[in-house]
Amino acid sequence: MEQLHPTHVPEVDAYEAHRPPADEPSWLRVNMVSSLDGHIVDDDGVSGGLGGEADRLAFFAMRHHADAILAGAGTVRAEDYGGMRVRDTMRAAREADGRVDPAPIVVVTASVDLDPTSRLFTDTRVPPIVLTTTDADPEAVQRVAEAGARVVSAGEGRVDLTEGLAVLRESLGLHHVLCEGGPGLNAALLAADLVDELCLTLAATVVGSDDPRRIAGGAHPERRMALSRVLHQDGELLLRYTRTR
Repeated sequence: MEQLHPTHVPEVDAYEAHRPPADEPSWLRVNMVSSLDGHIVDDDGVSGGLGGEADRLAFFAMRHHADAILAGAGTVRAEDYGGMRVRDTMRAAREADGRVDPAPIVVVTASVDLDPTSRLFTDTRVPPIVLTTTDADPEAVQRVAEAGARVVSAGEGRVDLTEGLAVLRESLGLHHVLCEGGPGLNAALLAADLVDELCLTLAATVVGSDDPRRIAGGAHPERRMALSRVLHQDGELLLRYTRTR
């Protein structure tokens, strides 16, 4: 078995360190940060405060490799999502890979409980995509469509992630997808065997909260994954796992 030795983050190019496999035409990556005691949000109820500089660089690098950024509606509301911004430091590398425009935010929601005046719709260069069900509330669907969202329907009663991802890839050309949670969406993707890679930052902190949220907040079959890279900085571990075929 190959022994992986942690590499100090400043010694690598963040963009290249998070490049998806070149021989995979489609790829779904889940990126999460966790405290040492397993929590995915800080005392303010958001994930952004858990990670340090290394996690921040990894977050941006993975976004710049993505054709689309997938997130559950709860995460979008809690984190006050706006559109992706292309950073000057990664613009040339992203464009060299054929990605000029920012990746759209794809919100998974059966209820379509989204505020058309939120940053998701008003602070973005590209329209968001709302991935919902075929029987979603027509008035809610109309509201987000009028706010500029592209609506993709897949599944009845609950979003069919397999079908939805197929539409994103085959109809919209969004092949490399980055999922930023939350736990329910992560669990659903794992249950459907759609996750190719899990990137986990283990933050050097203990939250001590009674918040029950974990990386995957629902039942799913056991999945074996292989550790393929370890980075570290200031006590943080950035772990990259890929599925075993």
